[in-house]
Amino acid sequence: MSAKSSDQSSGENFLIGLSRAFAGAIIFSFSILMTMEMWTIGFTIPPLRLLLFILFFIPVLIGLSYFVGFKETENLADDVIDAFVGFAVGFIASAIMLYLFSIIDLGMSYYEIISKISVQTVTAAIGAMYAQSQLGSTDNDFEESSEEKKRRSSYWGELFLMLVGAIFLAMNPASTEEMYLIAFMMSDLQVIILALLSLVVMHAFVYSVGFKGEEEHEDLSFVEILLRFTVVGYAIALLISFYLLWTFGSLDGMSLEEMLRTTVVLGFPAALGAAASRVIL
Repeated sequence: MSAKSSDQSSGENFLIGLSRAFAGAIIFSFSILMTMEMWTIGFTIPPLRLLLFILFFIPVLIGLSYFVGFKETENLADDVIDAFVGFAVGFIASAIMLYLFSIIDLGMSYYEIISKISVQTVTAAIGAMYAQSQLGSTDNDFEESSEEKKRRSSYWGELFLMLVGAIFLAMNPASTEEMYLIAFMMSDLQVIILALLSLVVMHAFVYSVGFKGEEEHEDLSFVEILLRFTVVGYAIALLISFYLLWTFGSLDGMSLEEMLRTTVVLGFPAALGAAASRVIL
């Protein structure tokens, strides 16, 4: 009876987590689900770039499962299963919403339907994972273990969470024309100031303001914290920004200078996402 009760409780917890995942997938991705540029990208993105995007994204989901999954995982196999559940939730939630918005229909080609859903799935799946920390119960249900907290306090763990946050917040603006329009209108001095502002805001947001979840590094000096976390985190945000812009075709035909300027512009929300991710998670 005890084993049966334990299995039933485990099943109920999984269903609760799955319900939260669907809610999170919709809540955290509704802005891109209702963005015309994302619908267009889903139709125009080259198959190779879409495949690379998904292949890049799967390991990110596995890593996110390691930190914030539907349940506490014990090994890599559990994280892989958790990640694919999150991907499936994001895919199904995106398909349902795009169909309701009449963005996809059965008269379209299979590639157009799959690609439109797949592009949206990235943010929806991250939202499904985020839902565990944002919509999860504060009771003993899904309570963090000391081992999980230890995982999050590691240096590489913090950098990974910054990467996820950068992807999450940069996804929507990366698809819009406003990114290279802003970059075109800004002067060289304004681009430099924006890069510096990104660093300052990112550093202040995480280490100075005192938000819930803020990490303390009392054994490190200001310069060490700046170099090891803020500067490295901003570099991650810029790399993610460049990759997203390339994936969506926003950099096609641009000169190197134009690419750098546009990357710095998108790097601002990406940097905010990187900082916010470490606070939230």
